[in-house]
Amino acid sequence: MKKLNIGIVGAGRIGKVHAASITYHIPGAQIVRVTDVYEPAAKALAEAYGVPAYGTDYMDIVNDPTIDAVLVCSPTPTHADISIAAMKAGKHVFCEKPVDLTIEKIKLTAQVAAETGRKLQIGFNRRFDHNHGKVQKLAADGTLGNIELIKITSRDPEPPSPEYAASSGGLYIDMMIHDFDMAMFLAGCDVKEVYAMGTSLVDPRIGEAGDVDTAIVTLTFENGALGVIDNSRRTAYGYDQRVEVFGSLGMAAGENDGDSTVRVSTAAGVVSDKPQHFFLERYMASFVEEMKQFIAAINEDKDVPVGIHAGLMSVVLAKAAKKSLDEHRPVKITEILEA
Repeated sequence: MKKLNIGIVGAGRIGKVHAASITYHIPGAQIVRVTDVYEPAAKALAEAYGVPAYGTDYMDIVNDPTIDAVLVCSPTPTHADISIAAMKAGKHVFCEKPVDLTIEKIKLTAQVAAETGRKLQIGFNRRFDHNHGKVQKLAADGTLGNIELIKITSRDPEPPSPEYAASSGGLYIDMMIHDFDMAMFLAGCDVKEVYAMGTSLVDPRIGEAGDVDTAIVTLTFENGALGVIDNSRRTAYGYDQRVEVFGSLGMAAGENDGDSTVRVSTAAGVVSDKPQHFFLERYMASFVEEMKQFIAAINEDKDVPVGIHAGLMSVVLAKAAKKSLDEHRPVKITEILEA
């Protein structure tokens, strides 16, 4: 089978992650061009992974007739425009989250995907994690009975700079967006109402920048189940990533991954490894798996595993959470979708 030719737009941290996944784990695809507005970054990625062409203009990828698919790994404000241009040029697209910060632009991206018939996958890699994925399968196959409660904990090892917080779109869109998607993935349906609380306990400068660093959101799902997500920008013990689904017939919980499963038991107590430090350590295998499934969707002409609806609803929930925080009240999802 002919290898798929891939172009990567954006040579930052996530672009490098996907470049490594394709180069080392996906023999059916190859990267043929990378672009970044900062040319030294594009050059460095190209040299590291044997990519034959690099530059600063993403339209070089869009207009290259030999390229089959584009990975959009650039800053958020560019995601939708690049995705739209690539699909109109006949290319399949893998777009990192969020697709855009506006509902209108995400809906336009969805429209272009439908009109062109191109594959469009959104980068919610945590769906492909071995722990979270198993919990979801148990919830979906009826093992747990009717789903009643979902709990998600996501806590970073250290906070971002106040400057980053001020420009990131806020915790709900920058960090909790993964958890909104995970909640719907585990529930098997969308959310109909959100109630958010948040404050800044980690770094007061984040609060001064207009964001929160400590947050809880409660969710009411369309199937009647309830959910709660807690986020913190800092832990003293590593990257805390846990999920739990409780149903009428039982409960399934996904715990943290450490560097090993060894537990040392002595008279002083029982000790095991801390959670892995951050997302590159914790979720690297999930990045590989999501890219494998994107390539398979193209080669086998099947639906992508994470489509544009997930990209839309995660942003809708983030906006609903911010509105709830600002107005101190529950917010129905229809208030955002129909605004």
